[in-house]
Amino acid sequence: MSFIKFNEDKVDSFLFMELSDVARTLTKNKQLEVEYGYKSYYDPHENKIFISRFWDDYSTLEKRFGLFSDVFLTSISSGDYFDKMVAKELVEKSDARLLVSFTRQLFVLLEDLRLEDIFIKKRPGTRKIFAVRRQVFRRYFSSQLNVNTTRGVYTDALFNLIYVLLSAESPFVEYPSIHAKIDPVIPFVQTEVTKVFDAKSTRDIAKITFTVMEVLEELLQADMLNLYFYISENVYKKMDDGLTYDDLKRRNGLKNNDVLDKEKEGDEDVHSEKLPTWHQETEDTTKSFLKFDLEQGTQTDLIGEGVREGEAGDQALAVVQGKSGKSKHKDFSEVEAVEANDAEALSGAANDEKYGRANKFAVPIHVRLNQTTIAEKERYDEFKTAIMPYQKKLKQMIQKTLEHKKILPREDLHIGRLNKKLIRYFTDENPRLFYKKNQPSPEIDAVFSLLVDCSASMYDKMDQTKLGITLFHEALSGVGVPHNIVGFWEDSSDATEVRQPNCFKTVVDFANFADSKSGPKIMQLEPEEDNRDGFAIRMMCERLLQRHEKQKFLLVFSDGEPAAFDYVENGIIDTHEAVVNGRKKGIEIINVFLANGEITESQQTTIKNIYGKYSILVPVIDDLPDILFPLLKKLLLRSI
Repeated sequence: MSFIKFNEDKVDSFLFMELSDVARTLTKNKQLEVEYGYKSYYDPHENKIFISRFWDDYSTLEKRFGLFSDVFLTSISSGDYFDKMVAKELVEKSDARLLVSFTRQLFVLLEDLRLEDIFIKKRPGTRKIFAVRRQVFRRYFSSQLNVNTTRGVYTDALFNLIYVLLSAESPFVEYPSIHAKIDPVIPFVQTEVTKVFDAKSTRDIAKITFTVMEVLEELLQADMLNLYFYISENVYKKMDDGLTYDDLKRRNGLKNNDVLDKEKEGDEDVHSEKLPTWHQETEDTTKSFLKFDLEQGTQTDLIGEGVREGEAGDQALAVVQGKSGKSKHKDFSEVEAVEANDAEALSGAANDEKYGRANKFAVPIHVRLNQTTIAEKERYDEFKTAIMPYQKKLKQMIQKTLEHKKILPREDLHIGRLNKKLIRYFTDENPRLFYKKNQPSPEIDAVFSLLVDCSASMYDKMDQTKLGITLFHEALSGVGVPHNIVGFWEDSSDATEVRQPNCFKTVVDFANFADSKSGPKIMQLEPEEDNRDGFAIRMMCERLLQRHEKQKFLLVFSDGEPAAFDYVENGIIDTHEAVVNGRKKGIEIINVFLANGEITESQQTTIKNIYGKYSILVPVIDDLPDILFPLLKKLLLRSI
């Protein structure tokens, strides 16, 4: 289990979640994802907004405002204020120019300034954020101007100067000499680029860009070395890519592209009756529709003699086979269906929204338990002996609480001891003025689910974690509270982009929690591989919602942030969403953070961001039973 890092910098998970929420709100796109990148830009094909790592080296306030300004600009560029076809034209035209990078970066710089003004007019409260952005950029480009001028990188120096001129508060700006050939053209460049403040559209920005570049291309001998602003070439070159009608008819072409000779037309041997079709590439014969894909043969332009009108119940033609549901118009129940080759992969793809976007391809695998060994029984007996004082104390406390409730009076009776509330004798038609003791005690109306992180990083904490879980199991069993204990991990060796198997090992189930033989199975929990916490929490919440108990508790034992295949940045947000959704449904989710040493401030912040105030930090794993006892006591008393 590892913390999210990029160039050894940890990601502020709470800030990342804020940025994601703001981006989705501004774009009104709930599926939009936010991701850190080298530069900020919007990719409609991946439905992602990339925010720049440029801000990591600045103060907390400047970093926060800088990242939010990136989100604001990329969000507005995903809408109607930014003309994507103009950007596509500029990308294509710049390919033929000497200063490709300069042209594209100048276009993005000017367009960002135009979009800034639009966004500030729409949302005046963001004025301070963009002011900080410009201050940081002005300091940065001023220093870069001096560095590039000294090093003789004149193209980059001129670009730095353009930003300094555009961000100046006064039209009279002093700047260093760049080069004898470049200095005379700077007034012209300044006049042209300042037209950005009067530009009304993306096309106006493109005109300004090309006007400036036509002059600079005659002076500058080399393109820019540094990348300050980024426009994705792939994004705009893919804009007009799509499937044609021929693509829909056949995905892959035939191996032989022969065409029937025109002179031989009319000599074809045409049969009007239906004939079965089979060829040597077909491995077996079934009643399934479209069993084979023809890849070899002769291409022809022959057309049938006639056509018939389609019917509502006709089988849809496709080149992909799979399971089919019952038709609303015709009965195909007698047709033999083709079995799916990978049912687990299909079920994983079906998880799309049910278990969160980040778990789209997560597949649950329920691991069978082994037969309990003698060593496991002996180890469990040792744990039982160690936690026996806690268990007895807790059981006695619960029993005393229940006995106290038994002697609470039953009020509003017709016979018994006279109540002090006698005013009802005059106000009620049939007053109940008496009470009796020995009111029946309510049972503990609660259910617990213990979710145990079995990732590889738990290797030095698993024994003490089992001890704490044993305390829970014995204490809950002693007072008859139903519960289950489940270990979870992701099989990283088999995880792919389209299938991520997540293993669940249920060592104690709701059906057998009171069985004395179920306890030793806790010893079968072992450190395994990765952990996809958000997916596991959703799975456990799904089980708990099927229970009838009023109070539902989910305790998550873990030792850090989630870490799994393609689950680095999204893991924190996904786990937080899983926790929030579970609590909205009435499940109290509590995290027990297991450490084996000092807990850093960043770890505390991250766990708080995910679970809120419902998290218990255990800096010394040996103290786990002492910390869990008051927690269990508090939760049980609430349920009585």
